[in-house]
Amino acid sequence: MKLLLIALSFLLTGFTHAAESSLLPPPPAPDIAAHAFVLMDYQSGQVLQALKPDERVEPASLTKLMTAYLTFTALKQGRLKPNQTLPVSEKAWRSEGSRMFLKVNSQVAVEDLMKGMIVQSGNDACVTLAEGIAGTEDAFVVLMNREAQRLGMRNTYFMNATGLPHAQHYSTARDLAILTAAIMRDFPEYYPLYSIKEYSYNNITQPNRNRLLWQDPYVDGVKTGHTESAGFCLVTSAKRGDMRLISVMLGTGSDNARTTESQKLLNYGFQFYETYRLYQKGQTVATLPVYKGSDNSVKAGFVNDVFVSLPKGYFQHAKMTLTSRQPLLAPLIPGQTVGTLTVNVDGKPLSTLSLQALDEVKVAGLFGRTWDSMKLWFK
Repeated sequence: MKLLLIALSFLLTGFTHAAESSLLPPPPAPDIAAHAFVLMDYQSGQVLQALKPDERVEPASLTKLMTAYLTFTALKQGRLKPNQTLPVSEKAWRSEGSRMFLKVNSQVAVEDLMKGMIVQSGNDACVTLAEGIAGTEDAFVVLMNREAQRLGMRNTYFMNATGLPHAQHYSTARDLAILTAAIMRDFPEYYPLYSIKEYSYNNITQPNRNRLLWQDPYVDGVKTGHTESAGFCLVTSAKRGDMRLISVMLGTGSDNARTTESQKLLNYGFQFYETYRLYQKGQTVATLPVYKGSDNSVKAGFVNDVFVSLPKGYFQHAKMTLTSRQPLLAPLIPGQTVGTLTVNVDGKPLSTLSLQALDEVKVAGLFGRTWDSMKLWFK
C-alpha cells in the first residue's frame, strides 16, 4: 500500500512558521532520587520526562487506583449506589497493612468505603469493595487485569486489590500514569475524592498521606504507596492555568523524599513546557480521496480534542505533515485511522498523532467499484 505525504502548514491557521532555526532544548530534568519516575501531560498524554518508565516494579498501594477505577465504573453503570451498604467479611476485617478499621460483619456505605480506600488507603475497604463488586477478591482481580489491558497498561499485572506484596504483582511508572489519566478523564465527578485531606470513620481520624495537598495549592491528588520492598511511592497531579501534569514517583527512600522529588518534577514541567490544543473534536484537518465508496472523499480529523506538549518557545516553529494511507478503500467508519499527523520542529518529529475518518463512507455499487478499480489499475 502506498503512502501519500501531504504538508499541512497551510491548514494550520494560528501558527507562525518562522524560518528553520536551531532551538535550544529545555534544560535536563533535575536529579530525581527515585528508582523510576514519569512526568506526563494529561491533555496530550505525552511523557515529558522519565526514568525507567517501563520497568516492572511493585506498585504497593498505587494498586488502589485500579480498585477505585472499577468502583467508579460500577457506580457509573448502576451496579453500585453511593448510599448502598456492603457487608464486611472476616477476610476484609483481617486485612494487613493500612486500614480504615472496619468492624467484621458490619454494613458500610459505598461512599464511606471509597473515602476509606482513597484518603486512608484502607486495605479492608478495598477488599470489601472488591467482594461487593465481583463476589470475591480473586474474581475482582480478573476484572482488574482485564481493565488494565483495555487501558493499554501493557506491563501491569495484579494479584490483589490492595497492593500487598506478591511476586507476580507489578506495574510501571508509565502504566500508572495512564491509569491516573483514565480516572480523571472517565470519572471527573469522583476525582475530587483524591483532594480530601483527612477522613474520620469509627471515631478514628486519619490524614491523607499525600503531603503535597498541604504544600502546593495546585496539587489536587492523587495517591501514596509504601511497602518495605517498594519503597515510598507517590502519584501526584497538579493544574496550573490550563495545563495539568501527572507525576509518578516510585521507589524513593522516605515519605519526605517522595514529596520533595515529586514537587521538583512538577515544578520543572510547568516551568519548561507548555501544552496547546491543535484541533477541536470533529474539526476537518484534510479531505482525502476514497475509492470504491459511495463518496469519493472523506473528511479527516480527530474524534476528540487534540493537544500537543512542547518545550516553551517551540510552538512558533512547529510544522505539520500528514501521511495518508493511499489508496483509501471503502467502507470507512467514523474514528477509523486513515493517516498520521506529525508535529515537527527544526525537522525533528516531536509527536505523531493518528488521523481519523470523521464520516462514514459506504461501499459503492458494482459500477462504482468497477470504475474505481480501473482508475487504480492505471495509477
